Amino acid sequence: MTSEQDTAFFGQPRGLSTLFFTEMWERFSYYGMRAILILFMTAPLAMGGLGFDTATAGPIYGLYTAMVYLLALPGGWFADRVIGQQRAVFWGGVVIMCGHISLAMEGIPFFLLGLFLVIIGTGLLKPNISTIVGQLYSAEDRRRDAGFSIYYMGINLGAAISPFVCGWLAQSAGFRGMLQGWGLDPARSWHWGFGAAAVGMFLGLVQYRLGRGHLRGAGSAANDPLSDGARRTAIMALVALVAVGTIILLLTGNTALSSVPTVNRTVAFILLVAPVAFFAWLLTTGSRDRDERKRHLVILVLFLGASVFWAAFEQAGSTLNLFAQRSTRTSILGFDFPASWFQSANAAFIILLAPVFAWLWIRLGNREPSSPGKFTIGLLFVSLGFAILIPAARLAGAGNQVSPMWLVLTYLLHTIGELCLSPVGLSAMTKLAPMRYAGLMLGVWFLASSVGNFIGGNVSGFYETFTTDQIFMAVAGFTLAMCLVLAFFVKPIKRMLARA
Repeated sequence: MTSEQDTAFFGQPRGLSTLFFTEMWERFSYYGMRAILILFMTAPLAMGGLGFDTATAGPIYGLYTAMVYLLALPGGWFADRVIGQQRAVFWGGVVIMCGHISLAMEGIPFFLLGLFLVIIGTGLLKPNISTIVGQLYSAEDRRRDAGFSIYYMGINLGAAISPFVCGWLAQSAGFRGMLQGWGLDPARSWHWGFGAAAVGMFLGLVQYRLGRGHLRGAGSAANDPLSDGARRTAIMALVALVAVGTIILLLTGNTALSSVPTVNRTVAFILLVAPVAFFAWLLTTGSRDRDERKRHLVILVLFLGASVFWAAFEQAGSTLNLFAQRSTRTSILGFDFPASWFQSANAAFIILLAPVFAWLWIRLGNREPSSPGKFTIGLLFVSLGFAILIPAARLAGAGNQVSPMWLVLTYLLHTIGELCLSPVGLSAMTKLAPMRYAGLMLGVWFLASSVGNFIGGNVSGFYETFTTDQIFMAVAGFTLAMCLVLAFFVKPIKRMLARA
């Protein structure tokens, strides 16, 4: 049966259901853990946290989220050349689950090991499960875009549900009271939240194994395999990396924590040098003529715009999460809820607004903004999201707990920005790139996300150094400046895309 004949899952290939629920559970585990990560690091020791100040917790958070995206590059290569996408997804999920189990255990060594394993596992799983989705369809299958839209809803469904579950287990007074009633230490509630993330990934793995037959061979083998000897070497190298990293982190304990500033500086250097070196090459020897050089310059502008956008947007799990915990009233109509529940807002708004935006672009017809125009709108809305928090931060600075609606409105504006920028970013960059660099542009997009996540995490490290209104004002101003720069390039980029 071809994919054109297979309509078992809402008119889509049945294999899409396998990937939909696998990714839903993987995102459940990722966003559930992310929702409580920086709150756990900064919670006092007496409350079961690690007792870090934000100057320590922010860089760790930034390193973690940056490496998750950065390792998608070698993870995609490993699947293409060594084990195939299906095996990469499964073993990536296994490593992610082990990482969450480690986070559910006591002690800094297990905490650092958990982050390390989730980074490795996500680097294997995340890029390759999306590749399998594409392989379910033939080149002529018109259902492809609709299939990816359904798959994207699975991502956001998991992201919307998980903070409610993991956050309630980790932070709620009700669950802590239950633990105390069972004779267990209520301060360990954080580890129940991390444990729920492990259970989510386990359910995803079970579902994936049971439904793997519906994939009909998509991603079952490496696309461009290395020689047998080279493949064995690559597998042994990955296993050795995980084993050695595990041993080092378990044995070194607090010593490994003291190396975070050095690692942070090293990654900052890599994330600075890699884009500079790449675009220096692209704009010189990587360009065959003047027209290509102009296109590559536009790609550089889009890369910078995307990096700035994600640097602001991804502070949802760090700076904004701290603001929710410390300065926001976490009750509505007498109902108290954990601060981590705010992390569901973005995914919930995407589920609600994605169909509206799809309708809007069709409705606008010829008046629909161009790709660079949408990029600019995306930056504007993420800037506005921080700008409206400036008065809220000043109220909080005076000792008030501000209304939760401030953060809800911020997440609404950020979601509008994401729906404008994220779907068109990679499409625009790959369209501008020469065919010989088309695959490389996927890596550039992941690199922009990695740079943005790294910057965003490190910004939260200044949470206790500057006032929150100063931080929000700086982020809003920086993103607005990038918005204006990109607005200047809208017409030239639009002309180049038209010629592409």
